[in-house]
Amino acid sequence: MRVLMAGGGTGGHVIPALAIAHELRAQYGAEVAFVGTRRGIETRLVPNAGFTLHLVDVGALKGVSLLTRARTLLDLPRAIARSAQILSRDRTNVVIGVGGYASGPAMLAAAILGVKAIAFEPNVVPGFANRVVASTVAAAAVQFDDTCRYFRNCYVTGVPVRHAFFEVPPKPAGGRPTLLVFGGSQGAHSINQAMVGSLAALRARMPQIHIIHQTGEKDYDAVSAAYLDSGMSAEVSPFIDQMPETFARADVVVCRSGASTCAEITASGKPAVFVPFPRAADNHQLRNAEALARKGAALLLPENELTSDRLVETVSGLLGDPVRCRAMSHAARALAHPDAAREVAALAARLAK
Repeated sequence: MRVLMAGGGTGGHVIPALAIAHELRAQYGAEVAFVGTRRGIETRLVPNAGFTLHLVDVGALKGVSLLTRARTLLDLPRAIARSAQILSRDRTNVVIGVGGYASGPAMLAAAILGVKAIAFEPNVVPGFANRVVASTVAAAAVQFDDTCRYFRNCYVTGVPVRHAFFEVPPKPAGGRPTLLVFGGSQGAHSINQAMVGSLAALRARMPQIHIIHQTGEKDYDAVSAAYLDSGMSAEVSPFIDQMPETFARADVVVCRSGASTCAEITASGKPAVFVPFPRAADNHQLRNAEALARKGAALLLPENELTSDRLVETVSGLLGDPVRCRAMSHAARALAHPDAAREVAALAARLAK
């Protein structure tokens, strides 16, 4: 079986794609290659993982200037032709589109050549590339059941995350209430500001609280100084390497609601307060947070409502209500998919026969 993983750009695209690729190779002996662009993180991660990476030149069509859109439209036919050349030369059986700039041309080339294609969509609302090819794909693998209305032959497989998140044990009762705050690897300035403004009130309301806060590099010095001035029990760092172990220490998490973060929350069963990034494409972080909130697995706190007072009320309310936290934890774990990579790989194998 020969599989082409199409797309990339960010870790949210590439890391799940690599997990699926490893599963395809381990379970089916598949020959797996990737197609991406020169400016994506795939140029580093894919070769380091031992997979071949083909490159195409294509940019964005959505949320960009008119000049960038014109350049992309000029590049698109060449990118489709280049993708078709790769598919024909490698005699590819299945293409799996994971989103990102290179996904669209490769999936369109697959449709032209009659190669079976799978749209892998981790967000509630599909990204631009997957919306364009939705009617042409043979199947879709998604994280949220709401997403199936965009695709035919749709399977809720979940998103691959590290198995360590599924092994996070429930935190023993009676321990020190611990809050984990992070905004992705780059941090989230609005969340950092709201936390700094809430420190005095949080300490007054919950004197025993301990906070673990990942700030990102830019805000680290200012946020770290604010915690020192407050006298709050806290661990502040620009980046956390061992996130599953940190999840295990937390009672409640305040974070963004990107697809991978949502998958980590459900895998670990941690009660979460989602503050969606308001400028995400198609507002997909808001839709992800709403989907989990409707299931009772998380709370939604939009950024335009993120005041220090509101944050204090929300966090202290959760930390002070262990029954509600347990219910949210059970609801989150019910949405987890520990075998996501295996399920997507099996779907590809079925299509390839």
